[in-house]
Amino acid sequence: MSFTNRIRRLLGALTSRRLGIALGLLLAASAQALAQAEPLPAPTGPVLLTVSGNIGVTNSEAGAVFDREMLYALGMTEISTSTPWTDGVPVFNGVLARTVLERVAAEGTVVEASALNDYTVSVPIDDFLNYDVLLATEMNGQEMQVSDKGPIWIVYPRDDQPALQDRRLHDRWVWQLKALNVQ
Repeated sequence: MSFTNRIRRLLGALTSRRLGIALGLLLAASAQALAQAEPLPAPTGPVLLTVSGNIGVTNSEAGAVFDREMLYALGMTEISTSTPWTDGVPVFNGVLARTVLERVAAEGTVVEASALNDYTVSVPIDDFLNYDVLLATEMNGQEMQVSDKGPIWIVYPRDDQPALQDRRLHDRWVWQLKALNVQ
């Protein structure tokens, strides 16, 4: 959720009795916004992901570029979920998509996700905000390779959320992800 939306939510909840609590939350939201605005370092390894569009934090002319270590530094998450493209229930590791969007201070309603082969699909930003959608870089303990859906695969926690088992969402599982463009 953007800093502006947090402020709107807080202001809508203000009453004279809640003023002290709201001010405390406002200060916390301001501190979080300042942390998000912290400069993004330059990558030292090969760039795996470029985030562009309506973002507030960049580190290149292309937008915000991340190498593997920069993504890992945002905090790794593990999910186990079945997919229509794998056998069994693989274990995926990576960074939550919403964490990346928060880090670059993204604001928008849609994210255009693009793959190495230039496949592009529109993903509602609410998918990333409302679900633990993973930008997976590892599957079953192995770094994902371009030859097997890597280096990044958008993975939905479909086994945890029956709504995510809808076949119409399959197009959003972009493998060989290279870029996110926030609109």
